Amino acid sequence: MVTAALWSCAGIIAAVGVLLYARMSYEARLHAVTDSKVKLEKLPKSFDGSRIFFVSDIHKRKLSEPYVSSFQGMVDWVILGGDIMERNVPLERVRENLRILSGLGPIYAVYGNHDLKAEPEGLAEAILDVGGVLLKDENLLLERGGEYVCLTGVDQPPNKRDGYRRIPDLPREAQCRIVVVHDPVWIRSMPEKPASLILAGHTHGGQIRLPVFGAIRLNGFYRKYDCGWFSWYQPKSAVQRPQMLISRGFGNRRVDLRLCCPAEMHLIQLKQARDDINH
Repeated sequence: MVTAALWSCAGIIAAVGVLLYARMSYEARLHAVTDSKVKLEKLPKSFDGSRIFFVSDIHKRKLSEPYVSSFQGMVDWVILGGDIMERNVPLERVRENLRILSGLGPIYAVYGNHDLKAEPEGLAEAILDVGGVLLKDENLLLERGGEYVCLTGVDQPPNKRDGYRRIPDLPREAQCRIVVVHDPVWIRSMPEKPASLILAGHTHGGQIRLPVFGAIRLNGFYRKYDCGWFSWYQPKSAVQRPQMLISRGFGNRRVDLRLCCPAEMHLIQLKQARDDINH
């Protein structure tokens, strides 16, 4: 009887393990887009309602062309937040992913740490081949209806000890700035956040998260800034209410498993923030 009970218990544990693995594998392979609306300070009227398709940390995954193509006509700009590839990923796979994304709109990208360890020159060429722009501590003006928003790409330092370079000043044509940076740790070097919107990735949201406890593989700065939306109030700054999105990322690092942290891409609709509304 005792032996039968032990076998029964072992069977239950094995079944739970199989179900848990299946769930973790499903979350890691998911094609899903998180839909957000964000009210931005100083956003020009002509940009109200415009949309960004934001993808970070693709790593070695392949994009589904039928799924991505379903967003055609809904996107004004595609922004890639780095780690577009990693070591041992065929460049042809990267090119195919970029081709699929370019069907939605013009591509703007920054390097991530794994891009620099893989084939940064090949990646830069692949981005250029689809008409995209790789931003390395550079401003670019997005135009809509004769008005402008400044898109600033923060270059990934080869080593964290090297630190980040100073971003260029806001051009006179624009009052609203969007910053794309791979690693959100960049904000540590910014006592005053210099953008209405900051888009980042890198953390994968921890990839494995437990209820209540949260991400089991993140610590320090990243325990606080793990994933999702963050905002500040800096009343004496040029930008009083900056906001930041940290993506959980589309790809996976080390293991193709996620828990309570499904893979995601983003469709972000930009809205004007009235002076009497706090987001």
